[in-house]
Amino acid sequence: MGKDKKNLTPEQQKYQVLQQKHEIKRPILKNCIRAFWVGGLICTVGQAITYFYIYFFNFTEQTAGNPTVATMVFLSMLLTGFGIYDHLAQFGGAGTAVPVTGFGNAVISAAIEHRTEGFVLGVGGNMFKLAGSVILFGVFSAFVVALIKTILIQWGVL
Repeated sequence: MGKDKKNLTPEQQKYQVLQQKHEIKRPILKNCIRAFWVGGLICTVGQAITYFYIYFFNFTEQTAGNPTVATMVFLSMLLTGFGIYDHLAQFGGAGTAVPVTGFGNAVISAAIEHRTEGFVLGVGGNMFKLAGSVILFGVFSAFVVALIKTILIQWGVL
C-alpha cells in the first residue's frame, strides 16, 4: 500500500477496513507444503529419468544431465498441451514454476495462447516471449561465469 493511513481520506480508510474484512485469508503454510511436495515430486521424476539414461544408455552422471533436462522440458510441454500441467500448477503453485519444467510450460503456454493468429505470426512470434529473456540471461550469465573462471585460472587461483 503506497499511502500511509494518516494520508488517506475518511472514505478511503473506511474502504480499507471493508476490504480487509472481506479479504480471503491465504493459507501460506499449506501453499508452501504443497509447493514443496509438488516440486519434490517433479525433481524425483527428473532423478528417475537421469537413472534411466545412466542405466539403459550408459551415460555417466555428468553426461545424463542434458538429456534429462530436455526430457523434463518435453514432458512439461506435453502435459501443458493436454491441460494436465495447468491443474498441477493450480495445486502446487511455485513448486511447478521453479524447476525447469516451468520453463517448458511458459514456452508452450504462450504458443497455445496465440495459435489462433497462425503458426508463423501467432505461435512462432509469441512462443519465445518469456523464453527469449530466460535464454538471453542464461547465456549472458554463463559468459560472465566463464570469463571470471578464465581470469582466475590465468592468475593461478584455480
